[in-house]
Amino acid sequence: MVVGVLRLEIHLPYAHSLKDKRQTLKKLKDRLRARFNVAVAELDHQDLWQRATLGIVSLNDSRAYLAQLLEAASEESARLLGGDLVDSYIEYLE
Repeated sequence: MVVGVLRLEIHLPYAHSLKDKRQTLKKLKDRLRARFNVAVAELDHQDLWQRATLGIVSLNDSRAYLAQLLEAASEESARLLGGDLVDSYIEYLE
């Protein structure tokens, strides 16, 4: 079994409150869960208005399948967030 982890570093310059940030993240998290059937959680910077780190996780027997799934989730995140997505990277735990 392989666990794939996609980590997204996000900067939200237009967020002027935690409520603004949470609204943006909720839309993204709901979209990723529905479209890719993955677990999504905010990992860091919960108390900052303009920064967020999201973790997206899935597991499967096939590393190739996970690579395809997480790459698609990364592309969808980039499409939805645009320039707000600062960095994304994938790692695997076997």
